[in-house]
Amino acid sequence: MSDRVIVSINDGVAEVRFNRADKRNALDREQFAAIAEAGESLKTADGVRAVVLVGDGESFCAGLDFSIFGSMAVGDGVGETDNRGNPGAIEDGRITHLGQQICWVWQELPMPVIAAVHGHALGGGFQIAMGADIRIAHPDTKWSVREVHWGLVPDMTGTFMLSKIVRQDIARELTYTARMVDGREAFDLGLVTRLSDNPYDDAMAMAREIAGRSPGAVRGAKALFNRMFLEGAAEQFAMEREVIGSQIGSPNQVEAITANLEQRAPNFAD
Repeated sequence: MSDRVIVSINDGVAEVRFNRADKRNALDREQFAAIAEAGESLKTADGVRAVVLVGDGESFCAGLDFSIFGSMAVGDGVGETDNRGNPGAIEDGRITHLGQQICWVWQELPMPVIAAVHGHALGGGFQIAMGADIRIAHPDTKWSVREVHWGLVPDMTGTFMLSKIVRQDIARELTYTARMVDGREAFDLGLVTRLSDNPYDDAMAMAREIAGRSPGAVRGAKALFNRMFLEGAAEQFAMEREVIGSQIGSPNQVEAITANLEQRAPNFAD
């Protein structure tokens, strides 16, 4: 397994640590692959009763790496054409492409998943956190559904999960504006389960508490919640892929990226 994501298991709790601190755990192709592989490995891991997601360094995950935006700006889509780490690649039998899978895999796990969020949770990082069952965040964490800022749409399960977690008007406002909210507002909006000055410590404490409960009962409860919660997911994920496919490389999307990289106001065509 890649050292981009470190999985450690102790006393029934699996810690999944995003290990790209120098880039605020931003998502390049190797990071996409490593996160998906880490999640997949836990499906068959012995004795895991709860999972904690955490970002090493100063942030949980700052979203897409600038190398991917650079490829989009020159018309190369997400970059290289091989499937290793290609966020648009879909494996046979899946309802997700890789970009969606790094968020969705946490719902596929039978045990509860807690995201310990600090620093930044932007774009793809926001959507990974939404894929967890529970989110514990520092009050100063910066959250944003950032995709529209880059001429994109949330295509990593974000439209589905946001619509399930918060009111529809809130989901729309956050998506249309791409504005930043801090952890306090995120809690008030219902994005965050609990605020903490030490989200990792509190997430681990909660995970240990869950690990001390009957594993069959906990897994059964998650399965029952998911039976209702996840209805319609496959259709929505297919629509996400279709809509973002129409945006990547379009003149306005290239202009959004170019203007941001050049630090100027964009000039969009209607």
